[in-house]
Amino acid sequence: METRLDMSKVEPEAYKAMLAMEKYLHTTEIAPLHKELIKIRASQINGCAYCINMHTKDARKLGETEQRIYALNAWRETPFFSVEERTILALTEEVTLISNHVSDATYNEAIQVLGEKLTAQVMMAAVAINSWNRIGIATRMMPA
Repeated sequence: METRLDMSKVEPEAYKAMLAMEKYLHTTEIAPLHKELIKIRASQINGCAYCINMHTKDARKLGETEQRIYALNAWRETPFFSVEERTILALTEEVTLISNHVSDATYNEAIQVLGEKLTAQVMMAAVAINSWNRIGIATRMMPA
């Protein structure tokens, strides 16, 4: 497969808007490693090879273990993730698979574990990576 178009060159204003969302996400209370877990998990679900490659490398730079990265797609079946991380991953999955809706159980757990502000920030992080995934997949961005 070949990469199709370069969104940053063809539609630079749209690309700048996406980068503005990333700038906002850097100001949130989401721990840097948790941001990478959100990005990896959503990218796994969406099948975005470019983003999986990028964010697993970024997670490793932040100290994430190979074991947790390998187990991320089966996080429910492992003891490797904290209650907060499990809540973040559940919310990320349901925002990514939005046609199934975000369940009341997941939403209520997120509010209880994360609070309203962090829940909102996790939702925005999931929305952002899902947008990047759609750009990456639609344009066939290839990992180096």
